[in-house]
Amino acid sequence: MDNFGVVLALLGAVLAALMAGAGSAVGVGRAGEAAAGVVTEDPSKFGKVLILQLLPGTQGIYGLLIAFITLSQIGILGGNVEMSLAKGFLYLLACLPMAIVGYWSALKQSRAAVACIGLVSKRPDQLGKAIIFPAMVETYAILALLVSILAITGIGGLPV
Repeated sequence: MDNFGVVLALLGAVLAALMAGAGSAVGVGRAGEAAAGVVTEDPSKFGKVLILQLLPGTQGIYGLLIAFITLSQIGILGGNVEMSLAKGFLYLLACLPMAIVGYWSALKQSRAAVACIGLVSKRPDQLGKAIIFPAMVETYAILALLVSILAITGIGGLPV
């Protein structure tokens, strides 16, 4: 029970990587299915639909980044691994924006990407516009990333 704070902080890091990564895996898979259908009909559109397929994968990268920052801050990647229960709980809470928003935004971004893959299949000249729609969903993943980074780095300086 002495290191339960570390357990909570580690749980936050795991959730950020796990949930954002799972959402990205599903999202990239969905977009890949749609992209494969387009490439079946017209292989020359591979590069265009690949860009749209990759967009839901960024949340997994963000979740992994939050996990690494948290592991570094709590001493798992080298340093002192002792912390209070309260501080561990704060780290857990700090990781939740990326975990939750990362998961949902990857799924929602994949839906936008699939629709835009359909757009590019019929109007390849509209790729620039098609990228904007799923990129708008990305905005919220980036905001969650920033909140988690600011919270995690701020917790390190607390005396709790």
